Amino acid sequence: MAIARSEVVAEGVEAYYHCVSRCVRQSFLCGLDSRTGRSYEHRKAWVQARLKEIAAAFGIELITYAVMSNHFHVVLRTRPDMVKGWSAEETAERWLTLFPLDRDEDGRPRTPSRLAIEALASDAERLAEIRSRLGSVSWFMRCLNEYVARKANREDGCKGRFWEGRFHCQVLLDDSALLACMAYVDLNPIRAGVAETPERSEYTCIFDRIEARASGVNETWLCALSDEIHEDTRGGLPIGRDEYLSLVDWTGRSIRLDKRGAIPSHLADILDRLPMNQDRWLDTVKGYGGMFHRVVGRMDAMVERARLLGKRWLGGLRAGQAAFSTA
Repeated sequence: MAIARSEVVAEGVEAYYHCVSRCVRQSFLCGLDSRTGRSYEHRKAWVQARLKEIAAAFGIELITYAVMSNHFHVVLRTRPDMVKGWSAEETAERWLTLFPLDRDEDGRPRTPSRLAIEALASDAERLAEIRSRLGSVSWFMRCLNEYVARKANREDGCKGRFWEGRFHCQVLLDDSALLACMAYVDLNPIRAGVAETPERSEYTCIFDRIEARASGVNETWLCALSDEIHEDTRGGLPIGRDEYLSLVDWTGRSIRLDKRGAIPSHLADILDRLPMNQDRWLDTVKGYGGMFHRVVGRMDAMVERARLLGKRWLGGLRAGQAAFSTA
C-alpha cells in the first residue's frame, strides 16, 4: 500500500527522517560517467558544502549522509524546540542567509543588512511562515536539491529536470530503526564497491566522524552522538562516537567479505541496549535499501505514530515492521 508523505510526517514534532534523491535518466550527480568518460567527482563537494550551509540555518540536524554517483542519502532530525526558541531577528537572519536579497558583482550572496533583518523581523505573519519552513524537511531538501540542480545545469549548459521526481522520505520511529538506517547510509560506498572501509568512504558522514576523531575536533555541523554534546545539540543515539564507529566498521568489513561471523561481545552490548536483534543485524543493514517503506520501526512505535497523526495505515506496514523487529 502506497502511503503519501503527508500521512507520516508530523509537522512541529521532533522526529527522524531518511531522505533520498536520485538523478533523472540515470544521469550522474558525481563520479565517473562510464558512458561519456566525463568525471563529475567535484560535485560531491558541492553537496557537502550546501549541507553545511543549510544545516547551519535550519532547525534540522544532519545525523548522517552519503553522496553517491547518481543519488544521495541524508538522515535528519527535526528540532521544533530550536525553531521555537529563536528570536525574531535570528529567524529573519537565518532566512535571509539562505535567500539573500543582494549579491556582489561575482554573484556571491552578501551578508544580510541589519535594516533588512529588522524589516523582516517586524512582519509577524511572514515570520510565522518562515519559522514553519525552517523546521520543514521538505524545505530543507528543496534548498539542497534546487541549489545542486541549478549548479549542475549551468555546468552542463542545459535546462530541465535534474532530479527524478520528489525525494523519497521514510520516518524512523525508534533507536533500532535509526541505527540500522545510519549504518546502511554510512556503508553505501562499501556496498557499492567504491570503497573498502569506512575510513576511505569520502563524502560520507562516517568519514567525517573518523577524521574528526583523529584530529580531536568535533564536526559541529553534524548531529552529535551521545558523547559529543555541543551547543544546541543533543546526542542522536544512546551510544557514543567510538561505539558507533566500531559497530559500523565491523559491519562494513563483514559485508565486504560477504561473511556473517559472530558479533564481537563489545558490539553485542550496543545492540542489547537499543535493543536490536543481533542475529538479524547484518541482514537488516544489507537489505535496508530494498525496503523503502514510508515508516520503519517496531509495531508499538507505529501504533503510537498512527495515533498521533490520526491515521489508519498500519495494515500495509506490517511487512516493513517485520524486517526491523527486535523480537
